[in-house]
Amino acid sequence: MRPIASALILVLALGAVMPAAANAPDQTPPGDLLTAIDRHTAEIVPQVVAWRRDFHQHPELGMQEVRTARIVAEHLRSLGMEVRTGVAGTGVVGILKGGRPGRVVALRADMDALPVTEQVDLPFRSVQKATWNGQETGVMHACGHDTHVAMLMGAATVLARMRAELPGTVKFIFQPAEEGPGGAEPMIAAGVLRDPQVDAIFGLHVFPYTTGHVVYRAGPLMASADEFTIEITGKQTHGAVPWGGVDPVLIGAQIVTSLQSIVSRNVNIAKAPAVVTVGKFAAGNRSNIIPDRAELVGTVRAFDEEERVRIRERITAIATQYAQAAGGSAKVTWGLGYPVTVNDPALTGRMVPALQRVAGPDKVSVGPLTGTSEDFSYFQKQVPGMFVFLGVTPPGQEATAAQNHSPLFYADETALPVGVRVLANLAVEYLAGT
Repeated sequence: MRPIASALILVLALGAVMPAAANAPDQTPPGDLLTAIDRHTAEIVPQVVAWRRDFHQHPELGMQEVRTARIVAEHLRSLGMEVRTGVAGTGVVGILKGGRPGRVVALRADMDALPVTEQVDLPFRSVQKATWNGQETGVMHACGHDTHVAMLMGAATVLARMRAELPGTVKFIFQPAEEGPGGAEPMIAAGVLRDPQVDAIFGLHVFPYTTGHVVYRAGPLMASADEFTIEITGKQTHGAVPWGGVDPVLIGAQIVTSLQSIVSRNVNIAKAPAVVTVGKFAAGNRSNIIPDRAELVGTVRAFDEEERVRIRERITAIATQYAQAAGGSAKVTWGLGYPVTVNDPALTGRMVPALQRVAGPDKVSVGPLTGTSEDFSYFQKQVPGMFVFLGVTPPGQEATAAQNHSPLFYADETALPVGVRVLANLAVEYLAGT
């Protein structure tokens, strides 16, 4: 069992993650706003921790976040916000209008959990069950979305207390189904970025970096993600008489091998890396029967949208043309797909001082590209956006920490006040800037 920090320890530790803003650049918001963020954050840490533990103990799968959405909506209403519920299913949007005119900034958190059975020994561990793909499974916030929701609720509380001094409007977007089937795109279609029109959007994700460290990157940050299925049709025959049919297993094996040539021969890896992976190969039911069908399922990750399109085209061409040449046929279908997560360079450059002010210059760094993906990318295709990682791994445990989506994923709660302050500071920094 890993140690669980109490709310009291979190409050006492808060001072260690609140460096002074004395040397901030000219674009720094007025000091009274920054001081207010720090003060209000310190006051609500116990509540943020309580929210996080409650959501962690009661996780819900994508488009099933009914309980989570209700708690979020009730809290936003208690803060005097205009609240919209049922957005693209279970989404919630809170609108906080500041006491002074200005631009509109959005802050986003995702609410859904994963079909994972938790193995972390916590007093508030999840014991939820659900049916996923026809099978019973545990449900766990194995990607840390429980912390995202709690931190954004905390930021909403902080900024609502500062309503009179805010120069503009803040939209709080609580999104369903980031893990699939994708909630950002339908929320956009439902008008979440309009009425009032959002000028910029920010989000964060907990990650197994050192607790309290903030990692960012201008331009591409996270890969696109595309799922493909290749259905191969051959002709069934006896395994001892292969010439009497068309072997879809052999066709599939050749397709799998040929797909690996896409990255090595067709992608400009000097421009950006890419990955093509086949994760499922299913065919047949006996050793002496060549079946009439085979199925390949895989994923594509890329960091450049042009290369992403090129890879998709090559997969379709290789699969269909090779199958045809071997006497069979192949059909390629594309499932869930997320674009590349691209941080607006100008916006990112402007916000770095705010990150350094919150975490301290020695705890803010430029991170590497990561092959994971995020449908926050859909928001960024509509308005300038910035997405950052917040470390939640206790110091000294980085080398052995479980990754997101693991049943052993653990989030250090001492990072929660840092996340609240990151979100609140990004919003204020943007609204107060010129």
